[in-house]
Amino acid sequence: MSKKNRLIVHCLIALCSQYVCAQPRTMGLEEMFRLADENSQRIQVYQTGKDAAEAALQAAKAQRLPDINASLSASYLGDGKLWDRDFSNPMNIDMPHFGNNFSLEAQQVIYAGGAISSSIELAELGKHSAELDAQKNRQEVRFLLTGYYLDLYKLHNQMQVLKKNLELTEQVIANMRVRREQGTALQNDITRYELQKETLKLQVAKVKDASTIINHQLITTLHLSEGTEIIPDTTLLDEQIQTLDEKNWQALASQNNLDLQQTQVGIQVNEQKVKLERSERLPKIALVAAEHLDGPITIEVPVLDNNFNYWYVGVGITYNFSSLFKNNHKLKQARLNVKKAQETHQLMQEQVENTIQATYVDFLTAFTDLRTQKKSVELADQNYDVTSNRYQNDLALLTDMLDASNTKLSADLSLVNARINVIYHYYKMKYVTHTL
Repeated sequence: MSKKNRLIVHCLIALCSQYVCAQPRTMGLEEMFRLADENSQRIQVYQTGKDAAEAALQAAKAQRLPDINASLSASYLGDGKLWDRDFSNPMNIDMPHFGNNFSLEAQQVIYAGGAISSSIELAELGKHSAELDAQKNRQEVRFLLTGYYLDLYKLHNQMQVLKKNLELTEQVIANMRVRREQGTALQNDITRYELQKETLKLQVAKVKDASTIINHQLITTLHLSEGTEIIPDTTLLDEQIQTLDEKNWQALASQNNLDLQQTQVGIQVNEQKVKLERSERLPKIALVAAEHLDGPITIEVPVLDNNFNYWYVGVGITYNFSSLFKNNHKLKQARLNVKKAQETHQLMQEQVENTIQATYVDFLTAFTDLRTQKKSVELADQNYDVTSNRYQNDLALLTDMLDASNTKLSADLSLVNARINVIYHYYKMKYVTHTL
């Protein structure tokens, strides 16, 4: 086999492999959400953040454990020198040249003014905040995927409508050619409809390209194999829409909205910081114990070349008196941060309420638009049938036929969009209440 033939074979194998890999996969929203939870890199980042917050909590709890320190040293001691108080009459003092030291000390804090408990509580709140961040990110990823999915569904339905109108246009062209042979139609009429046919083909190509782009965004987010073609589940339009009233949606948001929960955590965090600042003004009490072994004994003259061992246990109390005048401004700042966090929470409540109200109005508008588009399709179909019959009986112009055809196409596409928009606004209501 020549090099050229081998190259052709390899190219054919590569093309066939890509064709085999490009397998369509029908997928519903719930399956897509599951795949996102398992594979989305964005969700994994926040999961790592949760793990880091858990490690920080365990580190804070470890502060309750005792502190234990040990030290061991060996040294060389030079000879000493002894003077009178006026530095006269110097005298050399022989010293044992090997020195050693060993110490073991333990300390258990039994009261720190609430500092350790507040630090643990802050770490727990940090963990809770990381969990809320992860949940919020999960809602954002799901809503993003929902938007992609519904856009893809809309494009698939538009493709069906365009193909249907393309078939209808080809049928009209065929009928016109028959009429032209009979002398009742002009070639110009056929040409105008062939122009419309080419326009429809261009729209089909644009919809196909847009579907390819959105499909790639979906498989990238879900980490599916390259070449996977996602086909939306056709039963989605049959899904029962939960038509709650605005009051119930507001109640759902009050219970589940993660922004409200995050601002509430912010209040608790700043309250714990106030407690930490207060703890600076309180004494610290700890149990202490130590074991020492030193040699030689250099506090005696002449020096005793012996090892000296001693130990002790007791209670230690420390108090930072400077905190009484240094800590005032920090404590005031911490209290003001609590007030700011409370005001932020109230502001978030207003924003969430306004968002729910606006989204709910859009949700109702989507139902109104759907009813209107259904009626528009019905009227457009009637107009097309009447105009088609009149045109075949030479009672209408070609322009009337083209207008009726374009009106029917526009109405069909608008109905598809209206159905998808109802579902989109339903999922948007679930997203803004964080129940998606």
